[in-house]
Amino acid sequence: MTKEIDRHRVQSALAVIRAHPGMVLFALSPAVVAVAAVWWLVGAGWAALLLIAMAVGGGAAVVIKRG
Repeated sequence: MTKEIDRHRVQSALAVIRAHPGMVLFALSPAVVAVAAVWWLVGAGWAALLLIAMAVGGGAAVVIKRG
């Protein structure tokens, strides 16, 4: 079995985002606060690295959880 996110899951996630943007913003608010705090305390470069690391880590968590 390949370690990929299937098309059905992607379409379902996009449907939830379109239907409930407030809920998605609430769920992501800790990450937004963390990136804003790092940006304010350390700088934009580190905040960008944190954002990339969160995106890669979240994608890995989804793929590994399915496996």
